[in-house]
Amino acid sequence: MLAGLLYPTSGSAKVLGYTPWERHDGYRRQFALVLGQKNQLWWDLPARESLELNAKIYGIPTDRFERTIGEMSELLVVKDKLNVSVRELSLGERMKMELIASLLHQPKVLFLDEPTIGLDVTSQKIVRDFIRRHNTGQGTTILLTSHYMADIEALCERVIIIDHGKIFFDGKLGEIVDRFADFKVITIQCASTETRPNEDLSRFGEVVEKTPGSITLKVKRDRVIPVCKSLLDELPVTDIDIQEVPIEDVIRQIFAR
Repeated sequence: MLAGLLYPTSGSAKVLGYTPWERHDGYRRQFALVLGQKNQLWWDLPARESLELNAKIYGIPTDRFERTIGEMSELLVVKDKLNVSVRELSLGERMKMELIASLLHQPKVLFLDEPTIGLDVTSQKIVRDFIRRHNTGQGTTILLTSHYMADIEALCERVIIIDHGKIFFDGKLGEIVDRFADFKVITIQCASTETRPNEDLSRFGEVVEKTPGSITLKVKRDRVIPVCKSLLDELPVTDIDIQEVPIEDVIRQIFAR
């Protein structure tokens, strides 16, 4: 809807002062949309030719075009792939070319729909680093839609959770954990775990897992420090690890409610 592809049944929206689905030319020249599962590049042509076509459509001068694709392709590590047919590129390489195509005209707003879906871990990191750098350097407003929490954690300063069309949460990612997960996960490495029954350990917190060499507990946030002290005093602890609840678990709990 914000890209103007869908017409809403009701309500209103403004982006850069425009109503998106009215499809004003002035608006279309100021935003870009990247869909993780759809291509805008010509499948049978080298990526560079699609980029040149975009440059003509947006009236980008040749010198600026060359400078932009040179910088972006280097940052995304695809400089040697510009003259390769799009159908011969890997999924990660295609996504990087899609990003270059979308950002050639220096849009003020970039919509990203699951941009790292299906990418290997190396490509994911390169894409995330590039998006973060572009946001910082160009001041582009980026709206990322994703069910992949690693992208959200790596990129988003502000998070909006929508449930059945209603905004359920709007704030910083850390606030979600603070608000909806009132405990932390403590894991200790300890040689004598078998001799400690779960009933005895439950006074420290909820026993999540117990193995011959470790114990994992869920502990209320306000009890983490005293519980750690008691564990160190009472057990032959060789290592201790304190973690926030995985954000995926928190989001799952939110929607389960």
